[in-house]
Amino acid sequence: MPKAKPATREYHPAKIRRAPTARKGSAKVPTVKIPRDTGAELDFNGRIVRLTNLNKLFWPELGITKRDLIQYYADVAPALLPHLVDRAMVMKRYPNGAAGDFFFMKRAPEPRPSWIEICSIEHSSGNIIDFPMIQDVPSLLWLINLGCIDLNQWYARCDDVDRPDYLHFDLDPVPGANFKKVVEAALLIREGLESLKISCYAKTTGSKGIHVYVPIVRGPTQKQVWSFAKEFAHALAAQVPKLLTAVYKVSNRPKGRVLVDYNQNSWGRTLASIYSIRPTPRASVSTPVTWSELEKGIKIDDFRIDNVPARVRRLGDLWKPLLAKGGRFKLEAYL
Repeated sequence: MPKAKPATREYHPAKIRRAPTARKGSAKVPTVKIPRDTGAELDFNGRIVRLTNLNKLFWPELGITKRDLIQYYADVAPALLPHLVDRAMVMKRYPNGAAGDFFFMKRAPEPRPSWIEICSIEHSSGNIIDFPMIQDVPSLLWLINLGCIDLNQWYARCDDVDRPDYLHFDLDPVPGANFKKVVEAALLIREGLESLKISCYAKTTGSKGIHVYVPIVRGPTQKQVWSFAKEFAHALAAQVPKLLTAVYKVSNRPKGRVLVDYNQNSWGRTLASIYSIRPTPRASVSTPVTWSELEKGIKIDDFRIDNVPARVRRLGDLWKPLLAKGGRFKLEAYL
């Protein structure tokens, strides 16, 4: 076999290390009831998940425990897992709950179950990082048990980490702007994209803003996707300068605007995934919303750990179209 090319700033060899018996999120997702004991072992056909400190309070003011956190992810797993499969995960761990300190972790910890699948990505430094992947319910619960409150997966699948499936805009209020302005900005982003015949989908960030995603046909590099997002953000902000800004340097941003953040499209960056709980005082969730909901008006705290599972059961996954092969936009026309 010819030797693989070394990694550069534009090319990053990656390899998937599969479990002995691969099972992905597309398979039937089991219904899981998390025990109320302080610790428990769950057996998924021989895949043992050890859960620890289940009674630990992660939101003391709300009485929400680590068990409640894990139960939430088990409940939304049927809608969540297809959006995570075969993507490297960056872990953001909160060992002392939502209000405590957190730390980022890229390498899959050792020891770990043998069935945790790995995405090994070579960086331009020559460093190879083994990221875990969430492929099914056992791996999802294993990762949440590490103290991960929200989930942060790569935009590109592991078989080609340089060519993403999406481009997106992170709409973030600058001091002086409120969430009503963020909603107005999201509607303008949609209008701008649709003028280019580009379909887009929105979700709350669960924190302060809105994410707008565009499913694209895989082909352009991450740098090309970033370049398009940058040009679009600056062009739109120039048309509505009293509402939007694309100025990335914090000290130069005008107050009271909404930042159209295109820089999260850079290689290796991540955003909180769909259905991620956020470490906010109300345990809010990054939730898909319809454009009609945005037009009528919503609040971030409308979507929380205690009501999103019922919403998903009622409405299904509003971002299911992003999983379809059809309907993806060929970005090359604008490169």
